[in-house]
Amino acid sequence: MINTMLLNAISWARQAGEIQLDNFRHRDIGSTIKSSRADIVTEIDSLCEELIVHNIKDIYPTHSIIAEESCPDAIADSEYTWVIDPLDGTTNYLSGLPFFSISIAVYHHSTPIIGVVHAPKLDEIFHAVKGGGAFLNGHPIAPSTTAKLTDAVVATGFPVDKTTNPDNNLDNVARVMPQVRGLRRLGSAAIDLCYVAAGFLDGYWELNLHQWDIAAGQLICNEAGACVQKSRNDRGESIIAASKPIFELLKSNLK
Repeated sequence: MINTMLLNAISWARQAGEIQLDNFRHRDIGSTIKSSRADIVTEIDSLCEELIVHNIKDIYPTHSIIAEESCPDAIADSEYTWVIDPLDGTTNYLSGLPFFSISIAVYHHSTPIIGVVHAPKLDEIFHAVKGGGAFLNGHPIAPSTTAKLTDAVVATGFPVDKTTNPDNNLDNVARVMPQVRGLRRLGSAAIDLCYVAAGFLDGYWELNLHQWDIAAGQLICNEAGACVQKSRNDRGESIIAASKPIFELLKSNLK
């Protein structure tokens, strides 16, 4: 059953990716502001979510769904829950930048067992099954072996309420940036986590995300062998992910 769910998740992510590629860099894409001007949704987000949710309900009618735009809460007694971000990196997508992805995770009760992240413009599909390792386009991946912050390239992001809440990650950036080789802001948490898993980034942190942003990427990181720590407050879920040699070094600079 798990293998079938994985294959379905990959197939649905590919289908959503085709919708995104067909409309990429079109200037007439409709968008709506959500909580702030930094938090937007496009008609493509909705189309992709409708496709994935429809397929899940059709094939797995007893499963619960948490999806960014239409299904914010799981059914408490459901054995399986699908956690979906249909377009992670909406601002990138709307701006014509290639760092956007579809993120699909499956939980068995409270345990993540499947993670799929598809970056269609980059032609990358990451996947993991609990206990089975992590893969990029079918090939096993592993984190970097970078042992010093001075040799590390790390990534971060900023919360959508960054203009109104002073806890906006700028203090962390000021502490980390002078100590690392490079600091990047890719704009898709799912891609950031997968790039740590594959060793393209040595570390990543971000504040106040949602479960759908990180569910699949966190499992992929764990299965690849990266260190991951997650915390939660009333603003959302924050996460640190890094290769084992630099995890504590990076974490010690974050508040």
